[in-house]
Amino acid sequence: MHPALQRELPLNQRWRARRDSYRPAGETIRTSEYDVAAIDDDTTTKRFVVREHYSGSYPAARFRYGLYRHGALVGVAVYSHPCRNEVLTSIFPGKATDSVELGRFVLLDEVPANGETFFLARTFRFLKREGVIGVLSFSDPMPRTNAEGITIFPGHIGTIYQAGNAVYLGRGGARGLRLLPDGRVLSDRAISKIRRKERGWRHCAALVEAYGAEPIGDENPVMWLRHWLGRLSRRVRHPGNHKYAWAIDAKIRDFLPPSLPYPKQFRAAAA
Repeated sequence: MHPALQRELPLNQRWRARRDSYRPAGETIRTSEYDVAAIDDDTTTKRFVVREHYSGSYPAARFRYGLYRHGALVGVAVYSHPCRNEVLTSIFPGKATDSVELGRFVLLDEVPANGETFFLARTFRFLKREGVIGVLSFSDPMPRTNAEGITIFPGHIGTIYQAGNAVYLGRGGARGLRLLPDGRVLSDRAISKIRRKERGWRHCAALVEAYGAEPIGDENPVMWLRHWLGRLSRRVRHPGNHKYAWAIDAKIRDFLPPSLPYPKQFRAAAA
């Protein structure tokens, strides 16, 4: 769809093979055709997310739920734990494990537009039974392009979170991103793992090697990174993700501040 139409029409973003598509927001899902269930097999969830989601990556999952249509998996919600406990404890009371981050939320392009709110609400019921008190989520508004300048991710402002009555907490801090040739982000954490040879560093190095870097072998990782990142990646400035929160347990609603005005992206065309 033409980018101008994406800005002007109320649309819901979908994914298929890491490419975005859109459904008209006025559609209604036939809930009798869908089921929501917990997924015990992390491999199944990871395969779906990596195959379909624009990031091509998978978070540290705590809870996994699937949206099924006549038994076929058409959506996945992954609730995860962030790299730092403070991401959650700065928002919600209690221990970091009392709340979760919505790490990935992926629906295929065949699911009608209001499928997100239906699926999200059902997963919140499951989380409440697990004793989770709050959910935090981020939406990334910054478009990504590949090395040829083709948009591979148009960005999103969290329209489905707004439809789900989330509390909008503003933006996270601005930061720099390092993009690989296809527009995928090589995280600072991955770079740090390689530099310090921390657990999982070889997997992170293999990501860079997949884009043309020579195998790191026994080479000094700092020098290896300096050489190949300068050739295979580019730095961009990110303005900060939008941040949303839900009180799953009604008792903690007073701990959340009043919602800020929701950010808007889709506007009617000028007369």
